[in-house]
Amino acid sequence: MKFAVSYSTAHLGTDPDRIADYARHAEACGFEGLYLPEHLVLHPGAQLHGFEVPPTLPFLDPLDTLAYVAAATDRLLLGTGVLLLPYRNPVVLAKQLATIDVLSKGRMRLLTVGLGALPAEAVATGVDFRTRGRRADEAIDILRLLWSGSEEGVSFHGEFFAFDNLVQFPKPYRDTTLPIHIGGSSRAAARRTGSRGDGYFAGGALLPDERMSQWELARAAAIDAGRDPDRLEYTRWSGFDMTDERLAAFAAQGVDRVVMSAGSPDPNEQRDELSQFAERFLTAHR
Repeated sequence: MKFAVSYSTAHLGTDPDRIADYARHAEACGFEGLYLPEHLVLHPGAQLHGFEVPPTLPFLDPLDTLAYVAAATDRLLLGTGVLLLPYRNPVVLAKQLATIDVLSKGRMRLLTVGLGALPAEAVATGVDFRTRGRRADEAIDILRLLWSGSEEGVSFHGEFFAFDNLVQFPKPYRDTTLPIHIGGSSRAAARRTGSRGDGYFAGGALLPDERMSQWELARAAAIDAGRDPDRLEYTRWSGFDMTDERLAAFAAQGVDRVVMSAGSPDPNEQRDELSQFAERFLTAHR
């Protein structure tokens, strides 16, 4: 089992020293990686996960922040949970991600993308909210195409994006692609995982039967696409109050990675959360 952490600047603040200290301590404790969420804009009355939130929540850009985290750490993998893929230009994004991967020497490996649930973000970026699934599919294909393309160039002609003979370097560090995990809690997200993704980061408050059904759907979609379902990674959320029983249940469900969210806003308590969890679980699962 792999263990990672998520740090939300919207709730824990944007102090760069605190972010770097948290990342360094997570690395020292043995956590695999650090995830950051994304929201481009909010508005009065906006709801996230079913709750109204203040529009002033300070979501730092996850990729810029991960580049900063990379400079402050040595081994910690870098992740997004989730990056709002339909609202980003995939050609620009391919360059950004490859750049972070090169400068971090191959650590931009926990990229998780999602569709977003706030129509206002779609409007603000000029995207039809109803098309974001199809846009995300094209964007994933373009990312992989640009990363794997040679000096002869690659072309793409889709519903939303089109180009001819583009050459983009550098490639990801010592590789021709980056893992792309799909985040979500819908059957569409599960199917996208199987057809295009490298893993499923399951979210939402689903009943156990639906949760398992979605994972089985992701694996079935991989088989239908001619892909190996055993190569898909399965990631789930949990809290620092993890129990042995819950961990065993995750393992029985085929989970490969568990991500904990920083809970306390107090830096000292955050460090204690990391240290205590590491003592209970990380040493035994390294």
